[in-house]
Amino acid sequence: MDAVHTISDFQHKIDSDLNIEPKDVMPDKYRTHLIRQMSQHAHSEVIGMQPEGNWITRAPSLRAKQILLAKIQDEGGHGLYLYSATETLGISRDELIQQLHEGKAKYSNIFNYPALTWADIGAIGWLVDGAAIVNQVSLQRTSYGPYARAMFRICKEESFHQRQGYEIMANMMKGTAAQREMAQDAMNRWWWPSLMMFGPHDSDSPHTGDAFQYKIKRKSNDELRQKFIDKTVQQAEVIGLTIPDPSLKWNEEKESYDHGEINWDEFKSVISGNGPCNKQRMDHHIKYHQEGAWVREAVNAYAQRTQRAEAN
Repeated sequence: MDAVHTISDFQHKIDSDLNIEPKDVMPDKYRTHLIRQMSQHAHSEVIGMQPEGNWITRAPSLRAKQILLAKIQDEGGHGLYLYSATETLGISRDELIQQLHEGKAKYSNIFNYPALTWADIGAIGWLVDGAAIVNQVSLQRTSYGPYARAMFRICKEESFHQRQGYEIMANMMKGTAAQREMAQDAMNRWWWPSLMMFGPHDSDSPHTGDAFQYKIKRKSNDELRQKFIDKTVQQAEVIGLTIPDPSLKWNEEKESYDHGEINWDEFKSVISGNGPCNKQRMDHHIKYHQEGAWVREAVNAYAQRTQRAEAN
C-alpha cells in the first residue's frame, strides 16, 4: 500500500495489518502513545545497565565477566535502536532524556530493585530478560514499522541474555548449600517484580484501549504474564528452584498455572518513585549524562566542521 495521506487511509492500513511508517499521516493519539511506550522501553534498556554494571569487577570468572560485558553492551545498543526509532516520530533524543530526568517519562519498575549477589545477575538474566522476551516477541507484530523491526534484532540478543542468566542459576544450584541458598534467595526476591513487568491487569491500565485499537499491542498484559509463568515454572523445576508462590498450581482445565495475587500496592509505590533504588538509578543517570556532555558537543562540532568543509 502507498503512503498514508489521511486518517482514513491510516485506519485502513491498520485494519489491513500493514505497518505504519514515519512519513505516514497518523493520529496524534497514536504518535503520543508510541512516544510514551517506545521511550519507556529505551529508558529501561539504558537504566537496566546499572544493576549489572556494578557486578563487572566482581564476576566470579573471566568468562563470566566477558559474558556480562557483552550483555551490558547489548543493552546499550538496544537503547540506541529504540531512541533512534522514537526519533522518527518527530521528537529529539534530548527531549526524551529531559523527560526522563524530569520524571515525565518512566522506565520499567524492575530496575528499581537492588542486585545484592551474583545470583541476582542470574535472576535478572533469566527472569527479567525472560519476561522481556515474552513481551518483545509480541511487539515484533506491532503496527509501527520502525518499532517492529527493532524488535527482531533485540529479541535475538535478549535470548542470549536469558540463557546467560539461566546458566548462572543452574550452575549455582549444582554448587554448595550456600550457593543453592543464594540462588533461591534471588529467586524469591525477583519472581514477583518480574510478574509486575507486564503491567497491571488490562482493566486497570489507562492506555490499553488505544494500544489494541491501533494494534500497537497484540496481546493483553495478563496473557503475556501467563505465558511467562507457564514457561518459567518448568525451567525452575528442572534446576531445583522453588517458585515463591504457595498458591501456584497446575490447572488441568486451562492447561496453565494458577498463581497468587500480585502486590499491586508495591507496584504502584515503585512506579511512583518509592522503590529501593529509584533515586540512586536516576541520580546516576543524570550525573553521567552531564559528565558526558563534552563528548556530545565534540561530536556535533566535528560534524559541523565536516559539513562546512564539504560545502566549500
